[in-house]
Amino acid sequence: MTIRRNKTKASALVAAVCATTLTLAAHGGTAYADTGDHAATLAALRTLQAAAGPGAAVHAGTDGEDWTLSAGTGTYGAARPIREDEHFLIGSQTKSFTATVVLQLADEGRVDLDAPVETYLPGVVTGNGYDGTRITVRHLLRHTSGIASYSPGLPGSFTVQPPRRPDGTYDPREVVRTGLTFDPVSVPGAAYTYSNTNYVILGLLVEAVTGAPVREAVRSRLIEPLGLARTFFPAPGERTLPLPAVTGYHGARLGGLYLWYTAEILDPSLYGSAGAMVSTLEDVTAFYTSLLAGELLSPASLAEMKEVSDPGSGVGLSSKVMSCGITAWGHSGMLPGYFSYTMVTEDGRHASAMTNAAFQINPPSAQMLKVVDTALCES
Repeated sequence: MTIRRNKTKASALVAAVCATTLTLAAHGGTAYADTGDHAATLAALRTLQAAAGPGAAVHAGTDGEDWTLSAGTGTYGAARPIREDEHFLIGSQTKSFTATVVLQLADEGRVDLDAPVETYLPGVVTGNGYDGTRITVRHLLRHTSGIASYSPGLPGSFTVQPPRRPDGTYDPREVVRTGLTFDPVSVPGAAYTYSNTNYVILGLLVEAVTGAPVREAVRSRLIEPLGLARTFFPAPGERTLPLPAVTGYHGARLGGLYLWYTAEILDPSLYGSAGAMVSTLEDVTAFYTSLLAGELLSPASLAEMKEVSDPGSGVGLSSKVMSCGITAWGHSGMLPGYFSYTMVTEDGRHASAMTNAAFQINPPSAQMLKVVDTALCES
């Protein structure tokens, strides 16, 4: 299915959304049916979509028995369910890819997690109370560095705007310097504070160690070996999604009326190794499933990744105990127009959900978690 991208901003009131459809996929074959299977997940998905964007979808299953549910529409004004093979911005799920590459380099003896960042990036983390000789690679991976976030994301979320190059792209070192203009939030190792700046620094570290752009390291080490044909780490300046794609929206809700306009895709260099990647529900599920199955890291590094702190955060992963008692690992992501969440379990269950709108205030996080929780437990 090919989707035409609407590149102009427009606003419209939506009084109703498309009927919910159910897609079932098994062993590579796709069949479409309007059945009562996965009724609890379908109900949770409808609740998410009612609080979220024009559309929402979840791709879930276990042991090759995969299924996809879609509520609403992937393109406003069209009765078009979101499919598991359509591209969207995965936002901070990118951090899981970046962390995996750093841990692979650690497995190869090229990165020491307890070494200070100054070892790999001399002079990058310094000034305004920051000292790169006291902040380790592990601190960055675990968001315990004390470095403030430069906070890219939804419009209006910047307190300080990173400087742009004349071509509209961003230098990751300038993005890091923007984060460092904020005072430290804690001393290194003392507390967990989620910060995009940590993972932009890790991207610079990967580049310093490998001698190649971080996007190339992610491509050669993860995307290509796993056969993720619809997963991309876009280069600076690449501001369009490959087709087929889900259209992302900004919007607001007032009673039964919805106001939507197409979200502008900001330059990927603004997010970089903290949140620039493009994938699909199907591909991102395959990545996390392979990661948790031990296919990408040594047992010790995977154990490091899954070792969670009080907020449930490990290294590029978060952890939650689902309502049925199983523990799942994954990550969420939010960028203008998209909100997504993927969780997988050690026994092969997986669920990846997304909606094609993102809200700066009161995002439907509880409804998103409910969809993933219900899908995992139904699987």
